[in-house]
Amino acid sequence: MSHTVVAELVAAVMKVEVDVGDRVAADDPVVILESMKMEIPVLAEVPGTITEVVVASGDVVNDGDPLVVIRT
Repeated sequence: MSHTVVAELVAAVMKVEVDVGDRVAADDPVVILESMKMEIPVLAEVPGTITEVVVASGDVVNDGDPLVVIRT
């Protein structure tokens, strides 16, 4: 089973904190977004292994855009 972490606002991707194959726990930061000069960490909602990183630093995302996929 997999879970997709999505953006919850329009923002620029400052930093991707994970790579494919990394194990994450719930509430681990996976991506840092920047909006209105504020850094916004996006956290993993479930524990598991990163199977796909959809975004890269410098990308602009909209509300609902996928960021990373986690295999639970």
